[in-house]
Amino acid sequence: MIAGDRFSVGILRKINTARTAGQRPCPFCSRQMLQFPVENPPLQLDACRACNLVWFDAQEFEAIPEKPVESVNEMHLRVAEAVAVHKIEQMREQEGIEGEPDETWKTIPALFGFPVKSETTPLTCRPWMTWTLSAVIALISIIAFTNLDAAINTWGFVPAEALRYGGITLLTSFFLHAGIVHLVGNLYFLLVFGDSVEDYLGRWRYLLLILLSTITGDCIHWAFQSGSTTPCIGASGGISGVIVFFALQFPKARLCFLLRAYWRFRWLKIPAWGALVLWLIMQSFGAFMELSGYSHVASTAHLGGSAAGFLFWWQWRKKKPQPAN
Repeated sequence: MIAGDRFSVGILRKINTARTAGQRPCPFCSRQMLQFPVENPPLQLDACRACNLVWFDAQEFEAIPEKPVESVNEMHLRVAEAVAVHKIEQMREQEGIEGEPDETWKTIPALFGFPVKSETTPLTCRPWMTWTLSAVIALISIIAFTNLDAAINTWGFVPAEALRYGGITLLTSFFLHAGIVHLVGNLYFLLVFGDSVEDYLGRWRYLLLILLSTITGDCIHWAFQSGSTTPCIGASGGISGVIVFFALQFPKARLCFLLRAYWRFRWLKIPAWGALVLWLIMQSFGAFMELSGYSHVASTAHLGGSAAGFLFWWQWRKKKPQPAN
């Protein structure tokens, strides 16, 4: 079950006005959470205002009003997005970071909630590896769509059978996606951030970064979900390493987000390091939801890929840019 929009908005308002100290510490920052009542259904909930976290006991979660058109995964995404928007607003108020991207076409992906680069930095070489890898991912995923269940069950990464086929599913799962939205989202992030990272590292180091991030992400997911028989698919573990490398190597690069409030739109421009902080908050919350059994999104794989991206950046951060030859 999942809370409807009106219930969720009411919860956020209660968080902002709550004054009563609760008995439970926040699982993230360990601060004492606040307690507040909810009228419909009648509940006493705990929340951490600093983390924008609401704690539900099992019985309380079951009492949340049902909204059949959404899944638990969609609830997870909505809450994570709300936390991210709140943090962006805080950064905007502190730093006054507003502005539009340099090209009007970037409004299109921004309307769908994707970040866009504020300015397109000229590359020293064409990102052939990024383009080729994106094309291969798209081709294999689209072919797999013709018999998706069979493809996922055969070539997806199953933690309970992590070494089947000699462990090759650690790699084959990278090229499979659950649908068009999943595929387009991953390809967008790979194309937007991958070109700059490839330009800096060179093609083969860049490919190694994606390979290590993919395998590390799967292994971390395996470590936390060793008994799971649910296949894990998607390129997001490897792409997570690319995102982290980009944000750490180009921390002052500006990313634009288009925020919408009913019929009004506003551009917010934040540095890449700030976007990385927001992204890691969302992934940490996702991992908490995953390990609690409320989400089937493999956020642990995203964090594993992120760790590999950090280690790769630490190794190559002081190297001179290596043009792709």
